[in-house]
Amino acid sequence: MTKVPGSSRLIGDVGGTNARFAWQSDPAAPLSLIERLPCVDFESIGAAIQTYLNNHGLPTPRFCAIGIATPITGDRVQMTNHHWSFSIAALKNHYQFEQFIVINDFTALALSLPEIARSELHQIGPGAEVEGSPKALIGAGTGLGVSGLLSSGKSAWVPIAGEGGHVSLSAQSDEEAAVIAHLRGRFGHVSAERVLSGPGLVNLYEASAAIDARSPALNTPEKILQASDSDPDCKRAVQWFCAFLGSVAGDLALTLGARGGVYIGGGIAPRLLAHLEASMFRTRFEDKGRFKSYLSTIPTWVIVSEHSPALIGAARALER
Repeated sequence: MTKVPGSSRLIGDVGGTNARFAWQSDPAAPLSLIERLPCVDFESIGAAIQTYLNNHGLPTPRFCAIGIATPITGDRVQMTNHHWSFSIAALKNHYQFEQFIVINDFTALALSLPEIARSELHQIGPGAEVEGSPKALIGAGTGLGVSGLLSSGKSAWVPIAGEGGHVSLSAQSDEEAAVIAHLRGRFGHVSAERVLSGPGLVNLYEASAAIDARSPALNTPEKILQASDSDPDCKRAVQWFCAFLGSVAGDLALTLGARGGVYIGGGIAPRLLAHLEASMFRTRFEDKGRFKSYLSTIPTWVIVSEHSPALIGAARALER
């Protein structure tokens, strides 16, 4: 295994569906050689890392940082929505990394927020950020990620590592209560992730069909999104998704006092911009009784970056 001199870095952003990797020749260099690898194609994260290095003819770097979609509570990492499991110490030893950092993927994404260009943000609704105030982050993909940033002064930020995607989901109407009752019969506890994710969109579609005694014919979020303007159950699933996202994002903004704005990441929201604009998202975000006026001043942005900003955040973790 050839070691490369200097301070080169391997950077990764690993979700339940895709693993994205990038190369950084030194801490001041831009990320390069960004590649997406489907997780299902590899038996382990180590195999994916090696394939990436082989694909680009790269030696083993001295430093590595990985953001991954699961809580990091010790040496053993077990992904929530994928089968990959590994020991941080064993992987570090295998590649002989001098420094190896593994953090939650949304912690990594949170660390990138101050560096995301305005051109990569699509604002929905009113509001303007208050400089230095907490920033909230939520995003639906294979699962539901939640994080945030708290200012520690002098332009320094501290990310929040939590699992807010698994908070209990609440209903704001009789119709939503029926949806949650249906899902409770299937899953027991109904978390926000049960509806605000790719699989969650399928769950909402199936709930819509079941409530009206129809048989669901579609089984992937892609097909549901494609039919959202024509099929009544797909249309209602997307409407519910946007409304629930507004409610959960509003709860997060209140919890963090996120006057620095709420950022919406993940792979689903960028595909729903027109739906979000026309939906109850922003109304539900602000609809918190006596704190409606407080929330009406908080901006909400969908991250529409071409490449995963979490790669930048993971790189920043090496400097902390």
